[in-house]
Amino acid sequence: MIDYSLLFAVFAGIALLLFLILYFKIQAFLALLMASIAVALLAGMPAADIITNIQAGMGGTLGFIAIVVGLGAMFGALLESSGGVQALAAYILDKTGEKQASWAMVVTGFLVAIPVFFDVGFVILVPIVYALQKKTGKSVLFYGIPLLSGLAITHAFIPPTPGPVAVADILGADLGWVIAIGVIAGIPAAVVSGPLFGRYIASRIHVEAVTEAEQAAKPIELPSPGLVGGLIGLPLVLILLNTLLNSPLFSDAPLPDYLLRGLAMLGHPFIALIIANLFAWYYLGLRKGFSKSQLLELSSKSLGPAGLIILITGAGGVFKQILTEIGAGKMLAEVMASYGFSALVVAFLTAAAIRVLQGSSTVAMITAAGITAAFLEGGGYSEVQRALLVIAIASGASILSHVNDSGFWLVSKYFGLTEQQTLRSWTVVTTLIALVGFITVLLLNLVVA
Repeated sequence: MIDYSLLFAVFAGIALLLFLILYFKIQAFLALLMASIAVALLAGMPAADIITNIQAGMGGTLGFIAIVVGLGAMFGALLESSGGVQALAAYILDKTGEKQASWAMVVTGFLVAIPVFFDVGFVILVPIVYALQKKTGKSVLFYGIPLLSGLAITHAFIPPTPGPVAVADILGADLGWVIAIGVIAGIPAAVVSGPLFGRYIASRIHVEAVTEAEQAAKPIELPSPGLVGGLIGLPLVLILLNTLLNSPLFSDAPLPDYLLRGLAMLGHPFIALIIANLFAWYYLGLRKGFSKSQLLELSSKSLGPAGLIILITGAGGVFKQILTEIGAGKMLAEVMASYGFSALVVAFLTAAAIRVLQGSSTVAMITAAGITAAFLEGGGYSEVQRALLVIAIASGASILSHVNDSGFWLVSKYFGLTEQQTLRSWTVVTTLIALVGFITVLLLNLVVA
């Protein structure tokens, strides 16, 4: 039986969250906490229990997220400052050649966004787009759209970027499976929204580079692309190996116990990222001429942006905790089941609605994860199914970037596009990513169901 007072409390809390962010421009961290308290009060939770659950939700979430996001931020800062990003991009372009440059750009974006944030990777690599445009005379969108596609997909789909890490933790999903599902769903999304759509839209919107491509050379020699690729791949491989060897696929394999125990440690995201940081600190830092003081300053600065993401994620954990404690999860599951909606559809639509209304994909992912996790309690979802839910949320949170999204204006500024042109190009890219990613998730669910 549906408890309409509880249903009202949930939707009132979501409405308040959006109102605080959109109208009053209150920071998402504070808005999520206020919305959580409002839901708890409307549901009749005692004041003392509200405080207890806020602490439990925040602490339970940040115990994992804070470490992973912090380590990922420091790792990305080392790759960026050492020139590793440019080295990897130059290598990929050199191997593919000018004729396949649009495909090279999507691969570059796909790999670069693993260790660095979307906007950082874009700003670093956009001079390559300018240079290609000036050399070939094609529209800047011919090369820019594939780059944006690769960056956006990895930023949303593949850990250790903050969004999927946060959602995986809130949903209790294994990061190894999230990486695997994210890559599988991300590849077709990248092909469709990147080179294919880029070729189409470039023939209809011709835009030339707005600034000079040449930039001052870095004062240090760029690292080898093989080293950079190895450093990026190291934590991902360790995490995936641990997941696969402890999955049903290898349950009957005669693997020694010490190997499983060793990989369980090395393949945990904490240890995998610590190892990657140590290698990067030495090979991209000390070996490239950075002093220890410079490396300390670089690492410290990288934690500034990470701190905001950590706090917002923690507040999302509070929202989930409140929804779970008041019994909203079970009630929402019953409502959705009565209308024939699966958890995947609910996850996607919830993230998409919040994304369109308030703009931030991170806030959309975390809020949708909290709502989705609330009605997964006791549902018997497998690790693979939970990973599929993570990517469904990531897909929904990628959709329809428009004027309330900072990424919209970043693309518009750097490519010299009007608002209408940005809607016809970048907004369509994000929508294609969302739809293709979600369709892939639905198809994969048919296989594992």
